[in-house]
Amino acid sequence: MIAPPTAFLAKLSRREFLRLSGVAGSGLLLACNTTYALGASDSSRIKFDAIAPHHRLNIFVSIHTDGTIDIVSHRSEMGQGSKTGIAQIIADELEADWEMVRVIQGRGNKAYGNQNTDGSTSIRLFWDKLREVGASARTMLESAGAEYWQVSLQDVFAKNGRVFNKKNNKSLAYGDLAELASKQSIPEPNTLKFKPFSNYQYIGKGITIVDIDDITSGKACFGIDVTLPGMLIASIERCPVLHGQVESFDRAAALAVPGVQEVIQMPATKETVVYFPLAGVAVIATNTWAAMQGRKLLNVKWTYNEEGEANREVNSEPSFDMWRKSLSDLPEKVGGKGDVTKGFEQSDLILEASYQTPYLAHAPMETPAATAWFKDNKCEIYASVQDPQSTMQNAAALTGLPESSFIVTPTLLGGAFGRKSKSDFVNEAVFLSQRISKPIKVVWTREDDIKHGYYHAGAVEKIKVGIDKKGKLLAWHRLTAYPTILSTFDHKANTPQDFELSLGFADFPYDVDNALFEKAMADSPVRIGWMRSVCNIQHAFALNCAVDEAAHKVGLSMSDFILANLAKDKDIDHKEEYNFEFTNYSETLTRHPYSTRRYRKVVENLLSHAPLNEALPNGEGWGLAVHRSFVSYVAVATKVKVVEKKLAVEEMHCVIDCGTVVNPDRVRAQMEGAMIFGLSLSLMGTIDIDKGAVRQSNFHDYPVLRMSQCPAIHVHIMDGGSNAPGGVGEPGVPPVAPSVANAIFSATGNRHRTLPLNKFYSV
Repeated sequence: MIAPPTAFLAKLSRREFLRLSGVAGSGLLLACNTTYALGASDSSRIKFDAIAPHHRLNIFVSIHTDGTIDIVSHRSEMGQGSKTGIAQIIADELEADWEMVRVIQGRGNKAYGNQNTDGSTSIRLFWDKLREVGASARTMLESAGAEYWQVSLQDVFAKNGRVFNKKNNKSLAYGDLAELASKQSIPEPNTLKFKPFSNYQYIGKGITIVDIDDITSGKACFGIDVTLPGMLIASIERCPVLHGQVESFDRAAALAVPGVQEVIQMPATKETVVYFPLAGVAVIATNTWAAMQGRKLLNVKWTYNEEGEANREVNSEPSFDMWRKSLSDLPEKVGGKGDVTKGFEQSDLILEASYQTPYLAHAPMETPAATAWFKDNKCEIYASVQDPQSTMQNAAALTGLPESSFIVTPTLLGGAFGRKSKSDFVNEAVFLSQRISKPIKVVWTREDDIKHGYYHAGAVEKIKVGIDKKGKLLAWHRLTAYPTILSTFDHKANTPQDFELSLGFADFPYDVDNALFEKAMADSPVRIGWMRSVCNIQHAFALNCAVDEAAHKVGLSMSDFILANLAKDKDIDHKEEYNFEFTNYSETLTRHPYSTRRYRKVVENLLSHAPLNEALPNGEGWGLAVHRSFVSYVAVATKVKVVEKKLAVEEMHCVIDCGTVVNPDRVRAQMEGAMIFGLSLSLMGTIDIDKGAVRQSNFHDYPVLRMSQCPAIHVHIMDGGSNAPGGVGEPGVPPVAPSVANAIFSATGNRHRTLPLNKFYSV
């Protein structure tokens, strides 16, 4: 949380600077923040000696002789707080003094393990490993103390940045023991002793994010801020339709703009590169304005191969109609149990409904931005990426150079939501820098971002529900069709995959004897990618709307219907019960069971906070939705008011059970952000395809929620007990849309099975 004062940097030789900063072989400084090259956040709390030697205890922890502790955050930081949470976990088991901790941003390095900051995995995936890292370093410090005093390991203990001798009551600071500790053998994981939960001093506390001073003072470095010596700026005109190529362009007109240095045609698509740059023409200039002005004069003409010509025939609404037809004509069984035909025959009431959700764009506030600098077949990359290792792999595939030729430093990300997992924008900078051997920064405009993204797939669903007069579920038949994310990697893939259907489609929480889950084909003319909460978006919408409709059909509240029909408190094995290969977010069912008890508890907890049964005037109503995603459980209640086709969302309550909570302040912030993100999507979000090209271009036609539209949001975090941490960044999004749609029905009696809701109301 501190960096060396810049005054010290001026006194250091280059060799000494590289040794201390750990960037030997790179030597690059970012002009936006001199200290960012060291990867540290700024803080005035510690007086850090810039020339104090440091000693590495493991790949995540180094200790300086002045007592400063460097903790590496190997995941990308985009506002979710993982940089702080990772440090909290390690520091707690390390028995570190938090005031002496600074957090270093890790570069792309396989030694860290998975660095793909996606899928709400930073804490839940590394919870055990990070505690091991901290406990291992603590044990090495204790061993160093025992060696120094010539006593047994049992005669010493670590506390708050010092090692204490039980025999003589003396103590040594971590900085005093750093060198000796670094020479100790790394303990085996099965020999480590972990702190009991009751003794944690940082885990479970709402510690302020470590970047707060830099962010609020303007010192923080995002991808768009990077500046290198001699750097040029590239603005790229890209083909509006996928699988097009450049036929011709006016190079001379662009070069005539003052400041424009080069005009370069982007390469044809390479199938070996997963996140390939789109076909286009780059205008390279000394400044952004010149690059953009030159780009306007390119007058690019495009040509299309067979796939491209086919894409040019595609429009959104006919596509949805084709997908619906495929549900009827070519369904493929995914899983199920019993006999749904008999179940419907035995039912007193039958509900049939179709649901539709649109294509969506990520639209982070910071558009994709990357800087690359090729020198002597080595390339430095500074970019707002979610996965630095994948970035290295794809840059290597693009250039034909080994991965070791690339050094990737993630900057802070000004939002991402899954978009910056795909490093096509980095490959653009890499390609251009390799061509001209100069540092190149590529920054996408908002129009580029909206028109050339990796989109959340539109989807159609059909649900048929059979119930008896008392509201007991007797049969459930669900069908879905949408373009698969796998099509990004395999163009022939055209049906939803098991990992997508495990995101709230076939992982069914309710007690029913007869169920059938089916999927059908759907193609897309645009690139498909994962967005915050992925397929849970459409699955939770259809599921919760259908449950609400079924409840009202028998005269029950949705909450009563849910609690009556949830499988009695148990852990469901969907392979055993439904013959479905449930992927469970890459977690084992032993560590993260599918618990109907936790499902029920979040609903009951929500009922204690939100007045769902209060009497309201006409035009006002509450709606409910509940969903399990990323092994966490979230229930949302939303209150709306509708007056003459004007829809206002007035209040929201969100309950989350995410197991062990590392930082409640971050959990609360993520839930608040998820409510706002979910409202943006459900009220206004849609990407329309017109002759293969995206129609929307900026916030005027792809709006996000404004402050004036934001409701009062109340977040309630349940005690996770001894359950392992679940995901937090994404689970809040899925219940939002159905809770709003169900609230509208409560307020008006009108059902809306298609999103976004601004098709029906002014918002």
